[in-house]
Amino acid sequence: MTTSARVRQQAVRGLRTVRRWRGHRPPGPGAPPGTPRGWVAGPPDFVGIGAQKAGTSWWSALIHEHPDVHRIASQPKELHFFDGYWERPFTTADAALYARYFPRPAGGRSGEWTPGYMIDFWAPALIHRAAPEARILILLRDPVERYRSSMAHTEELSRSPLDRLGAMGAFQRGLYSQQLRRVFRALPHDQVLILQYERCRADPAAELARTFDFLGLRPFSPPASAFERPVNPTTGHKLELSAALRATLAAAYAPDLAELAALAPEIDLALWPTVRAAPRVASDHG
Repeated sequence: MTTSARVRQQAVRGLRTVRRWRGHRPPGPGAPPGTPRGWVAGPPDFVGIGAQKAGTSWWSALIHEHPDVHRIASQPKELHFFDGYWERPFTTADAALYARYFPRPAGGRSGEWTPGYMIDFWAPALIHRAAPEARILILLRDPVERYRSSMAHTEELSRSPLDRLGAMGAFQRGLYSQQLRRVFRALPHDQVLILQYERCRADPAAELARTFDFLGLRPFSPPASAFERPVNPTTGHKLELSAALRATLAAAYAPDLAELAALAPEIDLALWPTVRAAPRVASDHG
């Protein structure tokens, strides 16, 4: 591991220690960044909306390796801009404010990736209002593995032990077809790219090229080291699930996965152990 990677991991550990003591709060967008001379700000060219603990930090970092993709140094990957609009009105002034977060030079691209937007039922429609031309990115992962990683993440950030509400929330984030139906009601299908974590891990260069093409970017190959660079790694212990809990989760996810097969046929369910763990239930709905 390089010295810079060690420094990043130490910084992440320190931040998570602080969060354990004060409780985790999404960072929120903060103030819009300044627009450098000669740059322009406008609605984002792309918005990643899900899924949490499915490799989105890694994939977002790879997208930002492209020389035509720009983000002000102080700008976080996750803006959480729409978090507070679940009950308050979203106005044209709010849309204009959102656009100020995305300065870039002429011909450049800019965007963000907040995984919570896909689970927040109000967010997809507001994204379409604020950035009607934006390309939408979704990265999905085997739901039981995503659940395990999510619970480990929650345990790292919280002062409290894992509880029933945390388990319920982690489970619901893996109900992909429910979330995708909302996304497709709010956003045109041809503006949405659904990626699969397992495919990205198996052939990152090909999947990144597909992502760049979807975003309208010229072909570009990052250095090989970029694909293996740790981004937002889990620094706590790896949460292990019992065989009984895995079987229960697989059975609970099976109906949703069967709907996902029809809703997003580009997803290769055979790559997910969760599907193989409950083949009869999944095939009954296939």
